[in-house]
Amino acid sequence: MDKKRVAVPLVCHGHSRPVVDLFYSPITPDGFFLISASKDSSPMLRNGESGDWIGTFEGHKGAVWSCCLDTSALRAASGSADFTAKVWDALTGDELHSFEHKHIVRACAFSEDTRLLLTGGVEKVLRIYDLSRPDAPPREVDKSPGSVRTVAWLHSDQTILSSCTDMGGVRLWDVRSGKIVQTLETKSSVTSAEVSQDGRYITTCDGSTVKFWDANHFGLVKSYNMPCTVESASLEPKYGNKFIAGGEDMWIHVYDFHTGDEIACNKGHHGPVHCVRFSPGGESYASGSEDGTIRIWQTGPLTHDENEGFTANGSIGNVRVPAEEVSRKIEGFHISEDGRAKDKEEAGKD
Repeated sequence: MDKKRVAVPLVCHGHSRPVVDLFYSPITPDGFFLISASKDSSPMLRNGESGDWIGTFEGHKGAVWSCCLDTSALRAASGSADFTAKVWDALTGDELHSFEHKHIVRACAFSEDTRLLLTGGVEKVLRIYDLSRPDAPPREVDKSPGSVRTVAWLHSDQTILSSCTDMGGVRLWDVRSGKIVQTLETKSSVTSAEVSQDGRYITTCDGSTVKFWDANHFGLVKSYNMPCTVESASLEPKYGNKFIAGGEDMWIHVYDFHTGDEIACNKGHHGPVHCVRFSPGGESYASGSEDGTIRIWQTGPLTHDENEGFTANGSIGNVRVPAEEVSRKIEGFHISEDGRAKDKEEAGKD
């Protein structure tokens, strides 16, 4: 691969304020999907391969800090500064449930079996909602020692992990007892915690360090110092041989997992990078920034000639999603083409 070749990302516009969270769905019969959370209060759903806008979930009245999709990409969830976590129909865009909290919701996650929604935030309480009984009061896990920043499920929904905004460490909770069973110690607060697709590793960012932990025995596997304060990191899901990190220097760094050597450095954002995530197949990764854009980067060398690498509709080379697949996903979505135009006009005013 020619090292001089500059990576050119797909740039996804639409948000009018900083993008603070990204989440890819697993691969579904209709492809895979990307949801983004932004301080503009409107989570957006996109085709994960092409980056094409599918719809906007409208209903929050404050910044949206967290977003996720269930394993089939049929439902979305979001946590907001308006003191609610909402569950959405990802096919129609309709709001299915709105769960009231007493303070800002910073994090949310569907369980692997998709029956439960986990939330956490400034209240210092982890809540588990049973989506088959949405009117029932949630189960509250023992009080978190600090304001919750991130949450995730592991061990087939038997364990919860959470990190705090105002203190270091990642806490692992036994779902049955509701107690902390282990703490992964870090010097700074953990801003990103990702469970690898195969369930082997937990990837965390604290300060200017990216750490990899054994998700079953909880030992520290690797720790790498980054060139700046990093806010988010993600491990390549297919082979686990590289990882990405983004933060204050506005660049997306690609590193060798085994050695920590930098493989690539992608420049393009005009503000700090708040979130990075690999696509489920590892062929691309997305970054969200203070500049309000999402950028989707290809991992390996382009197989086509540079000039024909990008097609008119914004897809890359031979990575195209059949129109009927996208239309199946979009069909019935309550936002029309007019809605998309309105989004662009509003983004232009900001």
